Amino acid sequence: MFAAAERDMPMRHCWFALFFAFGAMMCALTLGLLLFPGGPLDALWRLNPHARLAFESLGRWSFVVMVIVGTACLFAAIGLWRGALWGTRLALAILAVNIVGDIANVLFRHDYRALIGVPVGAVMMFLLARHEGARRQ
Repeated sequence: MFAAAERDMPMRHCWFALFFAFGAMMCALTLGLLLFPGGPLDALWRLNPHARLAFESLGRWSFVVMVIVGTACLFAAIGLWRGALWGTRLALAILAVNIVGDIANVLFRHDYRALIGVPVGAVMMFLLARHEGARRQ
């Protein structure tokens, strides 16, 4: 049913799959909050009021961005859960884009809180890439 590489999925891939599945769920929640403003979950915006303003400034593009990010996270989660190489590559690409976004936030918006995402994303990329490099040898 599954290839040998998929059966021997390292525990790390399980955790990363759950991480990206959580990301997909948060994108779905954000889409719901954007589609139904003033609803019972609207109080969640208090957790990050700047995010609400940022999404509102994007207008309809915020929906497009969240659908793309959420779909990418969902596919990465599925691929990582299955132990597929494409899942790892997609996860690495998502993390790389996130690091670039964090650096852009620091440079252009002077939001130095985003700096925490750079080493965290780099460590995650290192762990994923290290396993894939060892698997191909």
